Amino acid sequence: MPASNTDPYIADFAEFVQAAPSSYHAAAEVARRLEAAGFDRLDERDEWPAGGGRRVVVRDGAVIAWVTPDAAGPTTPYRVLGAHTDSPSFKLKPRPSSTSEGVLQAGVEVYGGPLLNSWLDRELELAGRIVTDDGVEHLVRTGPMLRIPQLAIHLDREVNKGLTLDKQRHMQPIWGVGAEGDILGVLAGSVGTTADRIVGHDVLVADTQTPARFGRDDELFASGRMDNLSSVYAGLAALLETPSDGGHISVLAAFDHEELGSESRSGASGPFLEDVLVRIGASLGGGEVERRRAFAASWIVSSDAGHAVHPNYSDRHDPANRPVLGGGPLLKLNANQRYASDAAGSAFWAALCSAAGVATQSFVSNNSMPCGSTIGPLSATRLGIRTVDVGVPLLSMHSARELAHVDDLVALGAAVTAFFSAAE
Repeated sequence: MPASNTDPYIADFAEFVQAAPSSYHAAAEVARRLEAAGFDRLDERDEWPAGGGRRVVVRDGAVIAWVTPDAAGPTTPYRVLGAHTDSPSFKLKPRPSSTSEGVLQAGVEVYGGPLLNSWLDRELELAGRIVTDDGVEHLVRTGPMLRIPQLAIHLDREVNKGLTLDKQRHMQPIWGVGAEGDILGVLAGSVGTTADRIVGHDVLVADTQTPARFGRDDELFASGRMDNLSSVYAGLAALLETPSDGGHISVLAAFDHEELGSESRSGASGPFLEDVLVRIGASLGGGEVERRRAFAASWIVSSDAGHAVHPNYSDRHDPANRPVLGGGPLLKLNANQRYASDAAGSAFWAALCSAAGVATQSFVSNNSMPCGSTIGPLSATRLGIRTVDVGVPLLSMHSARELAHVDDLVALGAAVTAFFSAAE
């Protein structure tokens, strides 16, 4: 992707992040953009059309979209870009409204592994979905409404020697003053209903600060939820450019619940991707044997954010493999298969980056540091499809506001475009 595309790519990515404060909003925004570009929105309960086409289906906070060439058959291979829509945050509890010392508070539960201190003293919003007693699901978001205030240094003179935050006592946001208040009533009112009609909710906290470019040459980019909306957007942008006459079926699979371990019906350990691939293969006239032949010729690029070397904590990184901001997207490797990359996957990723004209760099953990994992090993185990793990290097991962280099974001988009568009 040429440098001239940097400004529009980053500006549109910023708009995408702002439209996606929760996994449910992210899935809906992907589907909205694809439908506007001519993709057909399918329902899992319906019979799906046979043959080629451009299609999208949403399951809760996950979305899968694909381009099937007109000439595709039951053994046509797949190229799947795997990502996830959720980010570490806080989730509203079942009875979320309380008061303390004349202040209205929201009861929240920690979602995933956020950097707790990064959420202090920020203007936050609630976003997600509510379900009313008629069975209708509503997307909701409040805009700036909450804040988790930090204790003043005058009341904790030792705070700069070490901040300890209790997840229950210290991380409950405030959202007003008074003797009583009803958060569910606020959410209900935003979609024209009442709190007594809400029978279920999946509502999370999100930072409301606008994404921004900064730095000496405007080369740095700060935003919430880049882990992992950076990969979701790269897949979306690439799929929109994917031709309909390729030799493979291009698939964007953006799962939910990766930050919790992916074990849900919309997570990577669940059946969603396999369900869709089975139905695509069946629509092309194939059965189990043809599907397995297709899988054997397929690839998954599991794209999730990774770590750039932190200049203030350089000892936390491997001494020889030291990816930097602006050095290109990461190839993520781990001897214990916390990432799915192997020699064949490494060669495949190198070829894609070469075709896209972008650099890449390797990430491996310091042996003294535990290594995280991704959807890559989960998808490879479930489907048997060759998989390689990659992603954008970040600083401040799992912060309310993460940091990337604009060139890395654009380069990931270019590599994914090559993945979907390049010949076999």
